[in-house]
Amino acid sequence: MDPVGFTAAEWFVLIQHELFLFTAVFFLIGAFDEIVVDVMYLWLRLTGRISSRAALPEGASDLSAPVAIFIPAWCEAEVIGTTLQYAMRAWPQKNARFYVGCYRNDAETPLAAAIGADGDRRARIVIHDRDGPTSKADCLNRLYAALEEDERQSGARFRMVVLHDAEDMVDPAALALMDRTLDQADFVQLPVLALPQKGSPLIAGHYVDEFAEVHGKTMVVRDALGAGLPGAGVGCAIDRSFLDLLAKRNGGETFSSGSLTEDYELGLEVAALGGRSRFIRARAKDGRLVATRAYFPAHLSDAVRQKTRWVHGIALQSWDRLGWRGGLSDLWMQMRDRRGPFAALLLALGYMLVVLSGVQIALSTFGAARPIVLTPLLEALLLGNLLALFWRLSMRVAFTTSEFGWREGLLAMPRILVSNVIAIMAGRRAIVAYVRTLAGEPVRWEKTEHRDHPVLAESSTASA
Repeated sequence: MDPVGFTAAEWFVLIQHELFLFTAVFFLIGAFDEIVVDVMYLWLRLTGRISSRAALPEGASDLSAPVAIFIPAWCEAEVIGTTLQYAMRAWPQKNARFYVGCYRNDAETPLAAAIGADGDRRARIVIHDRDGPTSKADCLNRLYAALEEDERQSGARFRMVVLHDAEDMVDPAALALMDRTLDQADFVQLPVLALPQKGSPLIAGHYVDEFAEVHGKTMVVRDALGAGLPGAGVGCAIDRSFLDLLAKRNGGETFSSGSLTEDYELGLEVAALGGRSRFIRARAKDGRLVATRAYFPAHLSDAVRQKTRWVHGIALQSWDRLGWRGGLSDLWMQMRDRRGPFAALLLALGYMLVVLSGVQIALSTFGAARPIVLTPLLEALLLGNLLALFWRLSMRVAFTTSEFGWREGLLAMPRILVSNVIAIMAGRRAIVAYVRTLAGEPVRWEKTEHRDHPVLAESSTASA
């Protein structure tokens, strides 16, 4: 075909064909990347090198030394009291100290925290000397300063710092498990489980599937490879001495206040300093996975806003802040972490091509254009992508079913579409936000509103 004399409709078909080739090639590359992780996970399971059925150690309620739990809280009056009350009950150890970071221009949150603490001397409510919101990392730095002040006054040094969010539910066995694991590691991450919500089976539900797979498979493989482990911001602990090293490395800042995803960077910074990291999956005697349980956004706008921050911080900002470092496994995992914007572009092109294909079929039906001719290469690519999609669906269903049962497992299939749409929207917003920060806009704590709490749902279920 000579393109010089092409009509507009024929140009349309040609461009569509080239876009098909582009997206099909890169979709297949991405699918191969995922399949490699899948195969590695299955091999590790079959050879017995990993197991999520590991029993908890005896005497799991004991702690070897004082530990600090950091809970940054900006406008969290709806949930902080419940979180603190449950956490202090689940972790009754006398040498556990709870630091709740609040702001001077948010009077309701410290009041709710004080009510939740109910006079327990292990709780210390720290009021920031700046108006909020600053950044989550800045709030954590204020808590770290309070910890150092307590150490100077008491003469006792903490063993580790545990990070916890204001809206999540801890596991009773988690604190002691992290404490034991730090005997052989400097940074520990436990799984996070996103819980199903009846009022939002699709939006909140897509988090259920993603965390079940990432914290059931990807993080397990990452740990087995010895690659640096990103922190999730909850259910993670860091050796106290490494916080001093991070402060020296970052010019006095223990947590990077200019970062949108300081938790993600924390684990990788530990690895860069030569620290050992571990991702631990263990189950209690009743089969319960020792994990932090949480409700994630149930509305589209909230989910997009939250994932915008993740993509902006992990895929774009960390590229600037951390660069590319480490061995081959580290570089591979960093590449996977930072593919968000490009994946969003590919997904957008893929869905656009579905619409364009409908238009092309209509044009060819009415004789306005010739039907698209699938070359052998394009046919092979499309077939490969179709098989990869079936494999991806089966893995997603399997991991969701493993933790939440077959009903949620089946819902994982349509929720992949929801996940993709949110990824496209968040990717676009993240690029815009990144450009703004490059232009000098300060990093702000664009947090998600929290009203529901897993503890309250668990209590209502038990009473029913």
